[in-house]
Amino acid sequence: MGITQRARGVLRRRDPELTMPPGTRNVVYGPALPDESTVHLVLDLGLRIGEVQMASGAGASDVTATIVAVVSAYGLPHTEVDVIYTSITVSAYRGADLPPITSLRVVRNRSLDYTRLDDVERLLRRITGNELTAAEAYAELDRITTAPHPFPRWVATLSWAGMAASLAVLLGGGSTPLLPLVAAGSTALVDRVGRLLNKRALPFFFQQAVGGAIATAIALGCYATDLLDNAPLAIAASIIVLLSGMTVVGSMQDAITGYNVTAAGRLAELAVMSAGLIAGVVLSLYIGVSIGGESVGSLDAQSLGRIEVPALALHLPIQMLVQMLAGASTSACFALASYAPARLLLAAGIGGGVAAAVHSLLTLVDVPTVLAGAVATTVVGFIGGIIARARRLQIPALVIAVSGVAPLLPGLATYRGLYELSVLGSPSGVATLMLAVATGLALGAGVVLGEYLAQPVRTRLGRLERRFAGPRMSGPLRPTKRRID
Repeated sequence: MGITQRARGVLRRRDPELTMPPGTRNVVYGPALPDESTVHLVLDLGLRIGEVQMASGAGASDVTATIVAVVSAYGLPHTEVDVIYTSITVSAYRGADLPPITSLRVVRNRSLDYTRLDDVERLLRRITGNELTAAEAYAELDRITTAPHPFPRWVATLSWAGMAASLAVLLGGGSTPLLPLVAAGSTALVDRVGRLLNKRALPFFFQQAVGGAIATAIALGCYATDLLDNAPLAIAASIIVLLSGMTVVGSMQDAITGYNVTAAGRLAELAVMSAGLIAGVVLSLYIGVSIGGESVGSLDAQSLGRIEVPALALHLPIQMLVQMLAGASTSACFALASYAPARLLLAAGIGGGVAAAVHSLLTLVDVPTVLAGAVATTVVGFIGGIIARARRLQIPALVIAVSGVAPLLPGLATYRGLYELSVLGSPSGVATLMLAVATGLALGAGVVLGEYLAQPVRTRLGRLERRFAGPRMSGPLRPTKRRID
């Protein structure tokens, strides 16, 4: 009896495929999905939501987790998402007996509209809360994406001008009332010219070149006519405005979270846009020196890059207050120029004010610029992560992060390096430009680190949250769990 029982046990443990009749196979059935038209509707809904997030500068990890949360909420538990910088692909698994359903969407539009991003974030909360059907969510998303900007374009132009004026004060131009006015006027002109060029589909590389040339030419002209005694500050303010809104934060987030292809694409676009700006600034410098002679060529490049307010003769607390207010105004104006709703302006201003105050305090105690910028943006990322988790506020951390970085972008170091290379012919300009690049990358890394530190300690994490763990700046902070059946 013992031998018979053991033999029966061995037969029971044999591989089922070895005992199946010839010509048959063990079919792995997929999950029970809705009808095919509903599956296509849900996949397109997730793709369009991801497109809005990518256009707003969200990281690939955020877009992936958001799309998985949306399709899981509507009954597609086994879905794979592939995000690169120019396209998003989603594939719904249906088992081994049926081919997967795959959809792709190309990301073309990259204009910043934080009102649209905020509306999509609200829609996501309703979707993951099972408050809308797929058809209702699709109709609501169509209304959001086709709605016009919340206010006229001239308001955005005035906001860019206000940002340039605030930057001029932040960089040390508060003692010369004409300097913020010149920076604001040149930035407003650059914005209007850029809008005209954009309507004619001129590539962004050349738009950046034209913007840098206009801003530099105006500042050098005012310097040559004795209207300004510190033209580099006006140029640096305009450079920062042209650099703002680029994907510094998103690039570092993608690189840190393992989406290297998307990070490389963002960095390549950032390099091309910066190269266009550099070309425009260098062209104006060459022409200005050729026409103005010594009146323009007498600029002292060694004195550039110093962030001081020496002529104000203020006490340290007052200087810190001026820096903080200028930083807050810079970030708030950037958020307004990006069509942020009114309730996000205060949060953006807080982020910019904190970043400027921390950076100013660290530079006063002789902390290196790169480290000071990284620490300041880490604080901003931490604050943004905490605010984003307040359910009543419902503020995307991405808005606070990108707006908070704006006051610290290395516009002055960029101009200084370009002037040293193009006008003085000094090889030290290369080192200065490398310092500007390192500062920009440190700013993005600091924001991502701060948001990571703000994540609360969670227990019993689901499989989806373990897979997409990392800094989150957009989309649902706690995605819906995947079903395994």
